Amino acid sequence: MKVLFTCGGTGGHIYPAIAIADKIKRRHPEAQILFVGTETGMERTLVPDAGYAIEQIAASGLDRRHPLNNIRTLRNILRGSAQIRKILDRFRPDRVIGTGGYVTGPVIREAAKRGIPTYIHEQNAVPGMANRMLERYVNKTFISFQDSAGAFRYQSKLVLTGNPVRKDFVLAGIADCRSALGFLPTDFLVLVVGGSLGAQVLNRETIRMIPHLSASETKLVFVTGKRYYEEVKEALAPLSEEKTVTLLPYAENMPQLLNAADLVISRAGAIALAEITVCGKPSLLIPSPNVTNDHQYHNAKALSDAGAAVLIREAELESEESVLAHYVLKLKNNKEKLNAMSLAAARLGRADAADIIYDNLALDAIIKE
Repeated sequence: MKVLFTCGGTGGHIYPAIAIADKIKRRHPEAQILFVGTETGMERTLVPDAGYAIEQIAASGLDRRHPLNNIRTLRNILRGSAQIRKILDRFRPDRVIGTGGYVTGPVIREAAKRGIPTYIHEQNAVPGMANRMLERYVNKTFISFQDSAGAFRYQSKLVLTGNPVRKDFVLAGIADCRSALGFLPTDFLVLVVGGSLGAQVLNRETIRMIPHLSASETKLVFVTGKRYYEEVKEALAPLSEEKTVTLLPYAENMPQLLNAADLVISRAGAIALAEITVCGKPSLLIPSPNVTNDHQYHNAKALSDAGAAVLIREAELESEESVLAHYVLKLKNNKEKLNAMSLAAARLGRADAADIIYDNLALDAIIKE
């Protein structure tokens, strides 16, 4: 059995593919799995770190602001198409699964032309143009939010799965993560994370919030993103908040941190929300306004409408007072509200997303052949 995954760019596209691949490997240790990604995205390191082989091809998106840059995009399309054909000729996959990024479109289309069963997964509440264009080629389209179904034309192909998360997020909930991380049961622990690349606005507002927390028995784990770490470290130096803040450039142990936290402050990327809900954590969500179709807002609204999160628009952060500090201290002092949000988040969490996707790939039919 051979399964090819195609994904690229940010962790939001890559981690679901890894979660599905892990599920396949647990059921079929003999399966051969190959990833196809771009030459520049995070998949170059995340995929090998997860134990899977990856081949890189030329791929980039259209640049509407700088049309001359599209000359390079056209070159990449031609070069990438030739690379895809060679990979498919050599690997000969039984299934091809795309989870997003510029690389997904050409791989899915070429595989479908050859009659290989193909599948795509849409992580966001508002589907992107790429997946709406690809749905005609695939056997099934996996969606994460019921609200996104109306954006697709081929309704019979849709399967509501949720977003697959790594098994570590579920297993970590069994352990005493707080003790292992050195926090006390009495600590009110807030986790701040701005996505795989970090978020400058979120970092700025967290720095503004910190002085309000020092006298409130609140502990903060602040994941800045690697490119902002030194900048944030320098900004915090005058505050002398060593006992309150644990500063990290990147969190290798995110499953443990999430399960230990009482409250999460985050952007609203689809995979971040899947991880938050599968761990049953209340959250303050600040969606990025700089994304296609404002999809982070719609992701966050789905949680907010369910009572699992507080949705805060960036414009609200312009207040002279720290909006984040206001909500953190308000929830810290209202355990009933915090518990209700936690239960609402847990009801939204889909620990079985990878299982549902696996069942729809009909891999057992390959073995019988």
